[in-house]
Amino acid sequence: MKIETNHNFHLTYCTNIHPGEEWSKVFANLKQYIPALKARLAPEKPYGIGLRLADVATRELLQGNALAEFQSWLTELDLYVFTLNGFPFGGFHRQVVKDQVYAPDWSKQERLEYTLRLVNILAQLLPADMEGSISTLPLSYKPWFEGNQLFLTSLTSSASLNLAQVVAQMARIRTETGKLLHIDLEPEPDGLIENAAEVVDYFQRHLLPIGGEYLAKHLGISLEAAEALILEHVRVCYDTCHFAVEYENPVSVFKQFQAAGIQVGKIQISAALQVNIPNDIEQRSLVKKRLLPFAESTYLHQVIARESTGRLRHYTDLEKALPDLENTTDREWRIHFHVPIFIHDYHLFQSTQDDISTVLDLLQMNHACSHLEIETYTWEVLPTEMKLDLLASIQREYEWVLSKMLVNSSPLDLISC
Repeated sequence: MKIETNHNFHLTYCTNIHPGEEWSKVFANLKQYIPALKARLAPEKPYGIGLRLADVATRELLQGNALAEFQSWLTELDLYVFTLNGFPFGGFHRQVVKDQVYAPDWSKQERLEYTLRLVNILAQLLPADMEGSISTLPLSYKPWFEGNQLFLTSLTSSASLNLAQVVAQMARIRTETGKLLHIDLEPEPDGLIENAAEVVDYFQRHLLPIGGEYLAKHLGISLEAAEALILEHVRVCYDTCHFAVEYENPVSVFKQFQAAGIQVGKIQISAALQVNIPNDIEQRSLVKKRLLPFAESTYLHQVIARESTGRLRHYTDLEKALPDLENTTDREWRIHFHVPIFIHDYHLFQSTQDDISTVLDLLQMNHACSHLEIETYTWEVLPTEMKLDLLASIQREYEWVLSKMLVNSSPLDLISC
C-alpha cells in the first residue's frame, strides 16, 4: 500500500513468515492471506506485496505460464509486487536453518544465478512507475572464516564480482524498460558485513574498486560511471532489529551512509528482544528461565552483550549465551529474535521498538527510503504466550506502523493509490 504523509512510502509485510518453498505453496499462502488483509487494510486501494521466493520457487515461476498467471491474479485483485526477499535460498521453516541461511553465500555461482532470476521476475512484475528492491544476505557468515584471512579476501573479491554482474543486468533492464531495480545488502550480527562501519568499508575497499573495474571493462564505460552504477543499484537493507542488536544509533548510521554515498534501498521493520541484566542472582535465574523458550532450534538468535563500560561481546546464538547469564558482568543483552513490533514490554523483557519509532521519524524528515517491509518471521517459534491469530497479528503490526507514521489521522484515510 502507498502511504501519503509529507513523503510517499510503500508499506508491506514480508511473506517469509509463511512456510513453503515451492511456488504452489507460496501462491496458496498469498491467496489465503493477501485478499483478507487487503479487505481489512486497503479495501479500495492497491495493496503491495513483499514477496519471498526460495530458489525452487524462482525456477518454477519462470516456467510455462506461471508468471503470467500470477500477474493476472495481481491485476484482478488490485495488488502489486515492489520488493522481494532474496536472503534465504532454501528451506526457511519447520527445519533447522541456523547458519545455513547464509548458504550459498555471495561467492557462489548458485547465489548469483538465483538472484538474477529474482531480478528477472521483479522486472516483469514491477509497475512502471515504481522502483524495485531485492534484499539479500550480507555476503556471508563471519564465523565460517575466523582465522582464515586469505580465504576471506578471495570470498570478498568473488562476491564483489558477482554483485557487479547483477548490477550489469539491472542497468540493462533500466535502459530497456525504464525500471529502476536495486539489490540491498542486509547487515546483521555475525554477517560478513554487520554494522555501518563494515558496510562503508566493504563498499569503499572492495565493491566499488573491484565491481567498478569489472563494469567499466564489460560495459565499455569509465570507472567513474561504473562506480555510479554500483551506488545506484547496490544499496542497504536496513533491518531495524539487526542494527538495534548492534547498539547502533539510527541517526548516526544514516549519516555514515549518506557521507559515503550509500543509499538505503529498503527498511525492514522488526524488533529485537532486549534484556536488562539484574544484579540479584535469584532474579537472574528467573530471567534465564524466561529466556529458555526463545532459545529455539530453527533460527540463529545472535546475542550482543553490553558491559557497564560499554564494551560489546558477541555470542553466536542464545543457547550459547544462556550458561553465562548468572555469572556475567553484562548489563544488557540484545537478542536477534524478531518479536512482534507492537509489543514493547514482555514480562521481564523489552523490545527495541523505540529504534523503529526513531527510524520512522527519520524517514519522515529525510526521505532516505520509500520501501518499508514488516518482517516478523518468527510467529511459528514464538513462546506460546506471544502467539496470536496470525491474520490478526499481521493486521496489528500494520496498524502499529501506520499509527506511528500517521499520528493525526485515521490510518485508512491516508492510504492512497
